Amino acid sequence: MLATAVLYLWNLGESGWANAFYSAAAQAGSLSWKALFFGSSDAANAITVDKTPAALWVMSLSARLFGVNAWSILVPQALMGVGSVALLYAAVRRTSGPAAGLLAGAVLALTPAAALMFRFNNPDSLLVLLLVAGAYCVVRALEKASPRWLALAGVAVGFGFLAKMLQAFLVLPAFGLAYLIAAPTSLGKRLSHLCGALIATIVAAGWYLAVVAWWPAADRPYIGGSQENSLWELAFGYNGFGRLTGDEVGSVGGSPNGGWGGTGWDRLFGGEMAGGIAWLLPAAVVALAAGLWFTRRAPRTDRGRAALIVWGGWFLVTAVVFSYMGGIIHAYYLIALAPAIAALVGIAGTQLWRARGNPAAAGTLSAGIGLTALTAYLLLSRQSDWLPGLSIAILVAGLLCAILVFFAARLPGAVRRPVAVGALITVLTGTGAYTVATAATPHTGALPSAGPETGRGVRMGGPGGLLGTSPPGENLAALLRQDSANYRWTAATVGSNNAAGHQLGGGAPVMAVGGFNGTDPAPTLERFQEYVRSGQIHYFLGEGMMMRGETGSDAAERIAAWVVETYSPTTVDGVTVYDLSR
Repeated sequence: MLATAVLYLWNLGESGWANAFYSAAAQAGSLSWKALFFGSSDAANAITVDKTPAALWVMSLSARLFGVNAWSILVPQALMGVGSVALLYAAVRRTSGPAAGLLAGAVLALTPAAALMFRFNNPDSLLVLLLVAGAYCVVRALEKASPRWLALAGVAVGFGFLAKMLQAFLVLPAFGLAYLIAAPTSLGKRLSHLCGALIATIVAAGWYLAVVAWWPAADRPYIGGSQENSLWELAFGYNGFGRLTGDEVGSVGGSPNGGWGGTGWDRLFGGEMAGGIAWLLPAAVVALAAGLWFTRRAPRTDRGRAALIVWGGWFLVTAVVFSYMGGIIHAYYLIALAPAIAALVGIAGTQLWRARGNPAAAGTLSAGIGLTALTAYLLLSRQSDWLPGLSIAILVAGLLCAILVFFAARLPGAVRRPVAVGALITVLTGTGAYTVATAATPHTGALPSAGPETGRGVRMGGPGGLLGTSPPGENLAALLRQDSANYRWTAATVGSNNAAGHQLGGGAPVMAVGGFNGTDPAPTLERFQEYVRSGQIHYFLGEGMMMRGETGSDAAERIAAWVVETYSPTTVDGVTVYDLSR
């Protein structure tokens, strides 16, 4: 845990606001309780972010306590990483012993996708923490068929929904199947306990949706990411089933026919995704298959096999969905696979080592080590100019360790332990080096990725851009602060990222016209004109006048066109500014 804390906290402030989209919402939540509750992009509550706001609650409360700065926003994410490692260790230890728990925790901490997200402020950090907590509760429930622990697992997953919506539910089939198969009680009680846990999940996830649905729409911010001002639409459409089908109205780059790259079993081994998660992915497949095979004759209630079902089901369902989903997917999503991969490697690795006297177990463990070394070699070979020679060293050492491990049962005791330590170091060197490089690289923007070269997030070369954020220049920031107390919004601009940079730089609310992509119908042209007539908006910033979505509302384009036709522009720090008070 201490090593993980150092890795995730060291030089954390170098990333600045990281994802300014969420940092601006945290700033808003630190100023307005309503903005905190709804996850508004600004303290004047024009529109929310396009997610449920649980992750923002943590950041906003931290900002209220420690001020709005990079550390107050990013440190909670790093601590969630430490907590995830601790919970994973505790869960694996209960079924497979402390050695397996330590190995699982180390693998999670040294996964590049994990280091990337636990040093960033996207909702994925809270999601992973809650899902690992849910798995821990399932493991506890399996010990004595405890409906209380199973219900707590449902609560954890339900709150995971409030962090990143339907993605949290991908673990439910694994959790439910493990309990249905292995809980030490009658089938009737197992089913009733699962029904109770399902109700707990629905309540933990649904209370917030119900409150927002019942809240008068005129008295709350518009629900960003939806076309009908509906959190239900956002949860089950744009951020729900639309992610599977690709039919996501208003998405940038997406269309009813998809548009997010090729799908298939090899998707996780390609491009930026591979560097974040693929290092031990083949080993996890071998570990799951071997674990289930060697426990095939165990009693129904065997906790070791039940743990494999929990983590293996989590791994398989999430991997299949990510491999074949036709909607928006980014490389950093793959942090959701990291705990399952780590647990499988920890559980099966230690079990196979203990059974090394069995040729089948020794051969499987040897194959896993060799396969991991080969995977590291192939991944590192893609970046031959980074740490040249490391790929060959890992491959040679890995193959040598694989051979020695196969014959480990016949080796003297004085040799056996160094062989195990050498194999462990070899297996973790590739992913560990990539993780350290990821942690050493500052990340900003909406699309961070792991690694020494591709690890830098989107950095916009100038002002504007729907996926990047640039802080305002000194003159523009001073202009936005001038008389800001006399206006509800000091400025408006198209797109949440454009608005976020100016809001963080100027310290006053900036309206994100059209939401994240500029394709939400909020506000309408008529409503915007009313805001202007009543003196609620001071400036309009023109660098956000860009529409890249093929679907969704054109309200932002109409607003931008009306401003251009009606007001005279000036230029401040390279940004076109329209004074709406004139």
